[in-house]
Amino acid sequence: MAPHYIFESRALKTRAGPIAGVDEAGRGPLAGPVIAAAVILERKHIPKGINDSKQMTAEAREEAYARIVESAAFGVGEATVDEIDLINIRQATHLAMARALRALPLRPEFALVDGNDAPALPCKCDTIVDGDARSVSIAAASIIAKVTRDRIMRALHPGHPHYGWFTNKGYSTEEHLKALASYGPCVHHRRSFAPVHNILYGAKTGDSIITL
Repeated sequence: MAPHYIFESRALKTRAGPIAGVDEAGRGPLAGPVIAAAVILERKHIPKGINDSKQMTAEAREEAYARIVESAAFGVGEATVDEIDLINIRQATHLAMARALRALPLRPEFALVDGNDAPALPCKCDTIVDGDARSVSIAAASIIAKVTRDRIMRALHPGHPHYGWFTNKGYSTEEHLKALASYGPCVHHRRSFAPVHNILYGAKTGDSIITL
């Protein structure tokens, strides 16, 4: 079943709108920023082909991305690798979401956020578990965030080709882990994530790091 507009319609019964869908991409990788997107769709002008970005091919995501940016209001927010290492990935994800909402060309009245962890945002919000598969606005945000981050990782690839970011996008694939072991981390790696931290400093009991 494709994502729908039911959650947005419910929110609009008690609010004047606009209603934004919010999602992130890149919470789990070992390298690169975390990207969030916020999208406001008009019910009568919802682009075709919107789905949970994880269920789409790269080509389908690119095509849907083009349709979304042509017909919807959207904003993108980023939290850098340095910010991830400084404040942790959860807080950095929330920061990127807040930045995405502030980047919208109009201020939303309310936000629907993927997941079950409500961030501090510039507007009130509600969380929806599996929201990218259920809310069309969140699904659209998932596409914008995923395509944006994939483009960033592809752009970083030529400077660090041995990590294989063109294909793995910074995730902890076997290829990426082998390259980390052989070449060590670069400036784009998240030093607070266990595989990177352990190569740099060695595994120590009691380290407060993210394990994957």
